[in-house]
Amino acid sequence: MKLDDIKKPISDELEEFEKHFRDSMKTNVALLDKIMYYIVQRKGKQVRPMFVFFAAKLCGSFNHASYVAASLVELLHTASLVHDDVVDDSYERRGFFSVNALWKNKIAVLVGDYLLSQGLLVALKNDQFKLLTIMSNAVKEMSEGELLQIEKARRLDIKEEIYYDIIRQKTASLIAAACAVGAASTTQDEVLIEKMRLFGEKIGIAFQIRDDLFDFGTDDVGKPLGIDIKEKKMTLPLIYALNNAPKSDRDRIINIVKRHNEDPVKVSEVIDFVRKSGGLQYSEEVMRRYRADAIELLNEFPESEVRTSLEQLVMFVTERKK
Repeated sequence: MKLDDIKKPISDELEEFEKHFRDSMKTNVALLDKIMYYIVQRKGKQVRPMFVFFAAKLCGSFNHASYVAASLVELLHTASLVHDDVVDDSYERRGFFSVNALWKNKIAVLVGDYLLSQGLLVALKNDQFKLLTIMSNAVKEMSEGELLQIEKARRLDIKEEIYYDIIRQKTASLIAAACAVGAASTTQDEVLIEKMRLFGEKIGIAFQIRDDLFDFGTDDVGKPLGIDIKEKKMTLPLIYALNNAPKSDRDRIINIVKRHNEDPVKVSEVIDFVRKSGGLQYSEEVMRRYRADAIELLNEFPESEVRTSLEQLVMFVTERKK
């Protein structure tokens, strides 16, 4: 199903959100204003604001706080992307030059800081302290997840449970927060807010596993194969393959990831090893299990157009090809 069809129940709200988001990016500093315009023009699919709005409508009556929640999520998400590109030394984002590629690292770090502070101010100016608490916790978890991944990548000793800890913090925490702040913008029921947070967390984990699979896929997914291997990231397919391999194969593959991860021939060897191990099938099964758990939580809400579209959005982000 196309994203435009999925977003129909919230299309008016998304259009109005565009104005809120653009206003929150305005600045009197000419250089910063130029960079903000560049970022706004190259925004992604707006999946996270969609989660905010669907969660808001599922849990109560849509209101101004829901726009504040979506702006907060999108500002902090954009800040994290700008900083990630600096950390990863990446010069491309969504097919365009990254901020650090065009304006260098120093400016990119400051832009990320600006976006982060704007997010905090949007919440404070509107007295949305609950939303700010939820999002601040998400940013803390994202940072911890990245640092945990870096720490483990040095030794390449990641067990499956550690992998889940990393992606729960690094990726799932933001989608979980998007669903939680959406709910918190329309209800004070902590049980409902927590249910939506947990729903988002499970979708976030499934989303990351889908991303892991792209590294070993055969389709043209818009992401070169073996990128995670070159960055020494221990993804679920690779962890499964190593855990089920004889010691000699395990040692050989770990040695390649550690010392020969820039060699295309060696990287292809790792990809082939993972494909033959059943690691892709196993990861697909785990992804589907997390998705099923999320949909089970969703089905606890009364049937509605919003619930149907949210389920379709879940399928979209977990079946996507890039």
